Amino acid sequence: MVDLNGIKIIFVAGFGPVVRDHNASLAVYSEILDLPLTQMPGDPTYYHVESIEGVKHFALWPLSHAAQSCFGTNHWPQDIDVPQAWLEFDVADIRTATDTVKAKGVRLLVEARMEPWGQTVTRFISPEGILVALTDTPWLRRSRRESS
Repeated sequence: MVDLNGIKIIFVAGFGPVVRDHNASLAVYSEILDLPLTQMPGDPTYYHVESIEGVKHFALWPLSHAAQSCFGTNHWPQDIDVPQAWLEFDVADIRTATDTVKAKGVRLLVEARMEPWGQTVTRFISPEGILVALTDTPWLRRSRRESS
């Protein structure tokens, strides 16, 4: 665990590109790189894998899904830079981590919100254009404990 002045990062919960052209991205990651991506049940545009060593969850996250998660709409706002990738850090205490980044002046897009899939997230855009999240992801923590 890394302790960064109140933000205790446990692991990288997930990473992947934020995709605008689903078919082109799927061709690169699934066909060219041969990643064992599987379609999320009921969602023809979200492909993911949780079996690559060193990453808990890699996914092609559609921009419309990212917009829905942050703003409750399928369209990314024009006044906020469009993210090129997403990166999630699972933290020991989501409230403390959220308060810490907020106190440091970070503009939060989402603040410690429970997602429909059971993950609690705080999201912001990094200077590099990455959609960064501090998370509490219960099912990834369970798999971490089981493998210890």
